[in-house]
Amino acid sequence: MVSSIANSLGFGSGLDIKQLVTDLSNASREPKIARIATMTQQNQARISAVAQAKSDLEGFADSLSQMIADGALRSSPTVSDDSMLGLSARAGLQADSFAATVTVSQLARAQTAYSGVVADRTAAIGQGTMTLSVGGTSHNITIDAANDSLDGLATAINASGSGVTASIVADEGGYRLILKGASGAANGFTLSADAGADPALAAFGYGSGGAMTLGQSAADAQFTIDGVAFSRPSNTIDDVLPGLSLTLKKAAPGQPVDIGASRPLDMIRQTAGDFVDVFNQLKKSLTSAASLAGGTTSLRQLESELGSLVSKTLTSHGSINKLSDIGISLTKDGLLALDSAKLEKALATDPGAVEALFNPRRDATHTETTDPGIAFVLDAIRDKAVASDGVLGRATSMLDARRASLAEQLEKVEERETIYRQRLEKQYGALDAKLAAFKATQSYLEQQIEMWNNQYKN
Repeated sequence: MVSSIANSLGFGSGLDIKQLVTDLSNASREPKIARIATMTQQNQARISAVAQAKSDLEGFADSLSQMIADGALRSSPTVSDDSMLGLSARAGLQADSFAATVTVSQLARAQTAYSGVVADRTAAIGQGTMTLSVGGTSHNITIDAANDSLDGLATAINASGSGVTASIVADEGGYRLILKGASGAANGFTLSADAGADPALAAFGYGSGGAMTLGQSAADAQFTIDGVAFSRPSNTIDDVLPGLSLTLKKAAPGQPVDIGASRPLDMIRQTAGDFVDVFNQLKKSLTSAASLAGGTTSLRQLESELGSLVSKTLTSHGSINKLSDIGISLTKDGLLALDSAKLEKALATDPGAVEALFNPRRDATHTETTDPGIAFVLDAIRDKAVASDGVLGRATSMLDARRASLAEQLEKVEERETIYRQRLEKQYGALDAKLAAFKATQSYLEQQIEMWNNQYKN
């Protein structure tokens, strides 16, 4: 047995056993490691390409959806005098629905009432039950030893669920109780002390026998839209013009306010151009990913789906319902191109139909089925592709599994090659020891023969 193979390699025989073992083990290990490294590098390139395609697709869909959600591609209502009328529109409403003339003769008001000055808001005001009547509904307000003060009365009123708000404000010499109801004539209120209550509570009543002063009476908003009279308890009107919310700001009898619309034509033009540019970038990403060997060739299916966007019906409009109708076409290279002249012609012919491709109508007859719009369709393609069983989802899972497999193969190769080197060290260490023994024997024999020859000569 060789006592220390590692320390004796090459020292006995004169051969460079250590270098010989290194050369042999490298000759076995390096081709295998290089092969796995090449496959790993190729797989990582596929992972990067698929990840870039996924990022581009998600960014494309998300940015378009965000623009629509922000209203950048949506017609907005306008008013001829915004000091009298405010206006907002929900998504999916077209500008041709905005035209109207509004005249405001009276704003809706809430009733207010206020008490005389009380020097100490925490001092006793009298105990008993009071009745707060709002629109024919009565609410009991109880003042007892636990809440016998102006603060206690205000707290009890606010907790009654009546819709009347009580607040205490500082005034010269003390504090006042102020009551305010909800707006609208039907929300007028009275507050009275019940029989048997401390007579001092009448100082905080309004109505028969109450000492509080009326600040303003409750009233409904009075206005006309295109000559038709309306009355509402609030100055925010959501139920007269479909999809529009009106805020009445000032009463001006006989002064009409015109409602119109502003279409984002410049933004639509820019978005059409941006759509083409971003689509083409996405196309290049998908082409790069699909051109790589392996399962990513299934990405051709996604390229085909995206290419079909140009000819897909996006709205129920009779003549302008596809991207191709506004000048967006697919070239022989699979990229998009924009015919600006055709886009301008479509905008001049029916700007509402062009807008609807990006911001589709939404009402009883225009739904996501009949009028999906480009963003909805693109979102559907994105969601399908990135799902775990989708084209990008499957490709990502496959490539991740391949990466893990290659890492495992590399680890096993290193383990086997380490064992192989150890075996070589042991084998060549033993050979070195034998050669050293043979060399020692040879030297001994040579010495003996030389001694014999010398003896013979002598």
